[in-house]
Amino acid sequence: MTSLAGASIAITGGTGSFGATMASHLLQKGAAQVNIFSRDEAKQDEMRSRMDEPRMKYFVGDVRDRESVENAFVGIDFVFHAAALKQVPSCEFFPDQAVKTNVDGSRNVIAAAHKLGVKSVVCLSTDKAVYPVNAMGMSKALMEKTAQAFARNHPDSPTTVSVTRYGNVMYSRGSVIPLFVRQIRAGKPLTLTEGSMTRFLMSLQESVDLVEHAFFHAQPGDLYVKKAPACTVDTLARATAKVLGVEEPEIARIGIRHGEKMYETLLSREEMAKSTDQGEYFKVPLDARSLQYSGFVEEGDSEVREAEDFDSNNTSQLSIDQTANLIASLPEMQNVLAEMNH
Repeated sequence: MTSLAGASIAITGGTGSFGATMASHLLQKGAAQVNIFSRDEAKQDEMRSRMDEPRMKYFVGDVRDRESVENAFVGIDFVFHAAALKQVPSCEFFPDQAVKTNVDGSRNVIAAAHKLGVKSVVCLSTDKAVYPVNAMGMSKALMEKTAQAFARNHPDSPTTVSVTRYGNVMYSRGSVIPLFVRQIRAGKPLTLTEGSMTRFLMSLQESVDLVEHAFFHAQPGDLYVKKAPACTVDTLARATAKVLGVEEPEIARIGIRHGEKMYETLLSREEMAKSTDQGEYFKVPLDARSLQYSGFVEEGDSEVREAEDFDSNNTSQLSIDQTANLIASLPEMQNVLAEMNH
C-alpha cells in the first residue's frame, strides 16, 4: 500500500491536537476508516459531534491496557501513536505515571500492532528525549528505545515500527501560543519563564506531513526529524502580540519551571553523524547490530563522522516579523483573528 486512500488507520491519543489534525488529513486523503482511541469519553463526544464523519469510529481505552488497544487495531493498516503524558511539570511530579503511559503503553501499542498484522506504526516523540533532563523526556527516550528494540529483535515482523521526533508544535493543546493569546485578549502581562530560551517551531500540518512520510518510507527502527527553524521565547511572545495588534506587550518573567532547558535538541551529534539528509527531513537509521556483545566491545564502528548537534540554538533563527508571519498563517490563529473582527 503506497497511499492512504482506502486505508484503515488508528490514532492513539486521537482526541488531542495531533490526533484531530491527523484525522482530518486522513479523511481528506480518502481513508476508508479512522479509529480514534483515547481514554477521555468527553473529548470523544465533542469530536464526534464536531466532525460528524461516518468513517470515524471511537474506542474508549487506555494504552496501559493492551486488550483495549487490540480492540481498536482490528483490521487496521497504519497506527499513529500519539497517546502520551506530555506536560513537563506533571511528569516531574508523577514520573511513575509517565513511565506507565509513555513506556509501558508504547510497548502495548507495538505488541498489539505486531499481533494484528498492522503494516506500519509511527511513534510520536519529542526533542525533550535528546539529552533529557526531565521525566517527560526520559520516558519518551525510553519509548524510542522500546520501538527500536522491537525493530531489532523482530526483523521478520510484518509491522514496521518507526519514530518521528518533533520540537514545539505551534497552537497544539497545552502549548504557549494559546496561553499568550488568552493573556493578550484579557489585557494581562505575557508570562515568560526565561526570554532567551530558544525553541523549535513547527505547525500541526508539518507534523502530520512528517508522519505520512514515515508511514511510506520508513525502514524498521528509523528515526525521522523535520528540519525546523527556532526563535527565542521572548520573540515568540512579541510576535504573538504583534499578530493581535499589540506592538509593545507587557512581559512578566516568572523563571524557569521544573525540568526546563534553555534550548532543545532534535538530533544529538552521534545521531547527526549517522543521519542522511532527505531535503525537508533528517533520517537516522536503526543501529541493527545484533545483541552479541562483540559487536560493541571488540569491533565497534570504524567510521567516525564529525558532526554537531541539531538544536534550537544552531538552526535558523526567526525574527519577530518572521515569527509573526508564521503564527498568522496558522488556521487556529486565523480563527482567533476572525472572531476578534466580528
